[in-house]
Amino acid sequence: MNSVITDLQLHSRYARAVSSQMVIPQMALWAKKKGIKLLATGDWTHPLWLKELQMHLKEDGSGILTLVNDPENTQVNFLLSGEVSCIYSQGGKLRRIHTLIFAPDFVTVTKINTELTRRGCNLMSDGRPIIGLTSIQLCEVVFNVNPDCLVIPAHCWTPWFSLFGSMSGFDSIAEAFGSYASQVFAIETGLSSNPAMNWRIKELDNRSIVSFSDAHSGPKLGREATVFNLENLSYKAIREAIMEPSIKQQVLSIKGEKAEPLNTGYLPLNTISYTIEFYPEEGKYHFTGHRNCNVRQTPEETKKYGSVCPTCGKSLTVGVMHRVEELAGRTEGDLRLNKKEINGIPILGFYSELFPQRPPYVMLVPLQEIIAEAVGAQVNTEKVQSEFNKLINSLGSEFEVLINCDVREIASIAGEKIAEGVEKVRKGDIVIEPGYDGVFGVVKIWNEKEETIIDESKKQLSLF
Repeated sequence: MNSVITDLQLHSRYARAVSSQMVIPQMALWAKKKGIKLLATGDWTHPLWLKELQMHLKEDGSGILTLVNDPENTQVNFLLSGEVSCIYSQGGKLRRIHTLIFAPDFVTVTKINTELTRRGCNLMSDGRPIIGLTSIQLCEVVFNVNPDCLVIPAHCWTPWFSLFGSMSGFDSIAEAFGSYASQVFAIETGLSSNPAMNWRIKELDNRSIVSFSDAHSGPKLGREATVFNLENLSYKAIREAIMEPSIKQQVLSIKGEKAEPLNTGYLPLNTISYTIEFYPEEGKYHFTGHRNCNVRQTPEETKKYGSVCPTCGKSLTVGVMHRVEELAGRTEGDLRLNKKEINGIPILGFYSELFPQRPPYVMLVPLQEIIAEAVGAQVNTEKVQSEFNKLINSLGSEFEVLINCDVREIASIAGEKIAEGVEKVRKGDIVIEPGYDGVFGVVKIWNEKEETIIDESKKQLSLF
């Protein structure tokens, strides 16, 4: 079995607010720096981007694409993925749902694009086009072209553009996707939620929880990722791994509810090993609030005081955490969350004793953010980039540094402060100011009190 780190949601230079450097050669270079083996192409609905994909990537029949030219020896592979924004009215409410579509080959992609265009969709408008089809109609198009495609709701809790969004979403997958709900095998967490939050939703019990970056620039790749255990690297293997909870449920249904634990012969060979998560508090819609008035509320406060801004009287943007509380069929305590090492690597992951079969997850902070705080500089400065490149050139990749490397080895290359930062992140020894209403949360690896104690200790030592 092969362990493969993947990031299967990103955007190309043809999407709005995306770096002009989001082109295949640069994506591959950044994926190598990050330690990502399989990357999404993103945006294949856009005709010009599709031409670039066909120019830079080649097929071999596996559903996985490789670079036509790879002068930097990145050895990065690609999977055909797109994202559409469905905006429509249903049940007397305006719906805005972002959905990922995965396809096994260019033939399928071309046919889906043709069908979308025939139905009036302007695919030239954006890399993530806005279309007037419902989620049900989108599935009808996709699965009629190729039933092996995957449809996965993106960043499924974001208030304004998602499946469960408080402002424009639904209360269930069944409500949004109708008869196609059984073919929605997974949801994508988005930056403002983690797997544990999604494990509280009973409708998701037999669906996979996947996490990807939704990157708009190379440095943002891998801020969330999904690690697969695969018999071979192929589209079929990825699809089977994502379908695993659904397949298990089908087998249990055949054997009966009181069946003994499934024989491994019934289970897929390909599975999700674990996911790598952005701290959801750092997401810009984690808590309820109103940024114009600097109002931020916990779910408990929103339940008590309501969702009207106490300063200006306008509606607050209901945050992801409150929305989870609204739809949850179980409490966080019910999950019995615990920590354990993942695959023997020196970082603690989280798993649920209630759902021991669920893939665990780890919470990380991007390496450049750790370095920036350690050296007291902005992420995009030359000082931070120099330290970042020194580390990955010496130790292999960002994920190798964050997850696997001995901190003493990190210290020997980048110094004690950066090594300490990596170790603190691994232990979860950080402080976070949660995001709200479009304002990203702030992660602090060293809090002010801790820094004051360290500084005072140094002053005391200097007296002797």
